[in-house]
Amino acid sequence: MGSLMKSPRGRLPLSIVTVLLCIFAFIALFYTERISSLSISIFKFKSCSKKGTIPKSDERTIEDDPVKEEIDDRFEFDPNECSVAHGKWVFNSSLKPLYTDRTCPYLDRQFSCAKNGRPDSDYRHWEWQPDDCMLPKFNPKVALQKIRGKRLMFVGDSLQRNQWESFVCLVEFVVPKDQKSMRMGRSHSVFQVKEYNATIEFYWAPFLVESNSDNPIIGDPKKRILKVDSVSKHAKFWEGVDILAFNTYVWWMSGPKMKSLWGSFANGEEGSEELETPVAYKIALKTWANWIDSTIDTNKTRVFFTTMSPTHTRSEDWNRKDGIRCYNETKPVMKKGHWGTGSNKKMMSVVASVVEKMKVPVTFINITQISEYRIDGHASVYNELGGKLLTEEQRADPAHYADCIHWYEKQKPRVFPSSLLSVGKELH
Repeated sequence: MGSLMKSPRGRLPLSIVTVLLCIFAFIALFYTERISSLSISIFKFKSCSKKGTIPKSDERTIEDDPVKEEIDDRFEFDPNECSVAHGKWVFNSSLKPLYTDRTCPYLDRQFSCAKNGRPDSDYRHWEWQPDDCMLPKFNPKVALQKIRGKRLMFVGDSLQRNQWESFVCLVEFVVPKDQKSMRMGRSHSVFQVKEYNATIEFYWAPFLVESNSDNPIIGDPKKRILKVDSVSKHAKFWEGVDILAFNTYVWWMSGPKMKSLWGSFANGEEGSEELETPVAYKIALKTWANWIDSTIDTNKTRVFFTTMSPTHTRSEDWNRKDGIRCYNETKPVMKKGHWGTGSNKKMMSVVASVVEKMKVPVTFINITQISEYRIDGHASVYNELGGKLLTEEQRADPAHYADCIHWYEKQKPRVFPSSLLSVGKELH
């Protein structure tokens, strides 16, 4: 398939389906002894100059910049210098997975593409190659060593649960059966690695603040009420954790307004008022930020925040006027800097405005732009509804049943995905 189809000699590209990108930021820091304190825009990613070279113009498409085996002036990965957000998705048919949805027992069936009947497989073979640097190989034993004696917790919605599942699958296969265990809970789930005295955990809090839809989930967004001034019910599970990774976005995008209240849920809807969604979002994030600033010991705990995971529900965004959402998409968007309507910059700016005023350093794991390209990586019609796989009749109606929010689970890269963390260097 030409030069874009092979991994160039000496290059170590990032191979990863979009939903899994953000988990790698944590491991990146494990390979660096400190977190750099850099303030960056989460919208404008300026590519760091390759050592001894002049920065390239951003006005080009991925196809305009083919890989050339004889030229590779990228430097070894350095989170202080490498801009991972600048790069391209490159096809490589020779990738070998570290795990698949058939080999890892901890993946949610809802997003297990091969098990659910997806006929194509090219989506497994796209690699992310940063312009500036080469990426070290991933080593699950090294990753486990870095979290020895520690608790790593993913906090947020179902997208964050996918990150947790993926991280577990990245490392679990090198752990003997008698040295690992999984405890699944409605809100709090824990994967324990006894040999390393470490846990990899997930805590369900889709809004971060408390809501009447945490558990059980209320399907009708109009009936959901947010307690925007409190995280205490959730936060008691966050205390004492060494590495905290938060996200919250998709659940906020159900309408222009959100029912919000202060104090008790006892009065129900009568005690709430409708706020513009960005306003409610900001109040909630300030509540979360206040808890972080007043509780977190920076000598013990690192805090991450995953930026919004794009949705691909409008095929016109990538010039497919005859398309049906993300259905039947088999290749990434190739246009550099593509940005669709499924990523709300106003909401993204709310996160930035809150985090920049915090005392505790928060590392942005910014997967938004990288993920924007991957219109081919969603669950689409190969998913479950109500715990059951879609019927053939439902699959024939992608306008109603294609899931263009969640992502396929897939194998992890043969390279160490330390990149992500330069996408979200330290923000403070």
